[in-house]
Amino acid sequence: MRFDIDLWQGKDMGEFRPFLQGFLLDTPKPLGAVIIAPGGGYLLRSRGEAEVVAECFNKLGFHAFVLEYRVNTPFPASLQDALRAVKIIRLHSARWHVAPGQIALGGFSAGGHLAASAGVYYDEIPASAGDDADRFSGRPDALLLCYPAIDVDPKRSGHGGTGRVLTGTDEPSQEQMDQLSMQLHVKANTPPAFLWHTADDSVKVENSLAFARSLWAKGGTAELHIFAGGPHGLGLAEKYENIKVWPRLAAQFLKTVCHFSEA
Repeated sequence: MRFDIDLWQGKDMGEFRPFLQGFLLDTPKPLGAVIIAPGGGYLLRSRGEAEVVAECFNKLGFHAFVLEYRVNTPFPASLQDALRAVKIIRLHSARWHVAPGQIALGGFSAGGHLAASAGVYYDEIPASAGDDADRFSGRPDALLLCYPAIDVDPKRSGHGGTGRVLTGTDEPSQEQMDQLSMQLHVKANTPPAFLWHTADDSVKVENSLAFARSLWAKGGTAELHIFAGGPHGLGLAEKYENIKVWPRLAAQFLKTVCHFSEA
């Protein structure tokens, strides 16, 4: 079943109304779910990292959703959309046959930054709309981070463009860059993370290394795959024989490490 659902239920969010696209499997069994946040530098939402990825995770046995979050808006608007998406899915979990404790949030590039943001700031950023979804936690149960732009400080091999968009300034302060660099905010209860990157990605592989190291340092769980070569923005990487295995690796991580149910 496919459908769209308004994330904020009529609340005025400006010109663009954030929403979820649902890709539900036809099964009475509660299954794990994967939310996909497309990349695009917080300037757009890449279609090559959206519906086709949701369909791929359907084939791997999971419900899937595409998060159509706000772009070109200052932090934390996009993060509030992501947290709200998790809450909405938990609210409707019985009707949609989603296991409410098995919701992964995944993202590509800036979408990976967004997913990581939800993993560290889920209990610090408000995402309430005055409805029944407010009763539920916005914490994802797992993170799938695909060539994520984790760090926004270029002095630390970060991706400066992400910080400029999220702060709305060409010269973010050090305090702003540190607030938006997610490896600096990992906690003991940050969700388990699956990460993949290519060694020569223009968004430097140090972004994934930094987040994984922070999780390990806090006693958390991270599985990191670094592939030998490939450009930024690969999505499903179907033309790269060595890289296109990543969805299966991610599914195995969800099943064996995070104990997600599959169809």
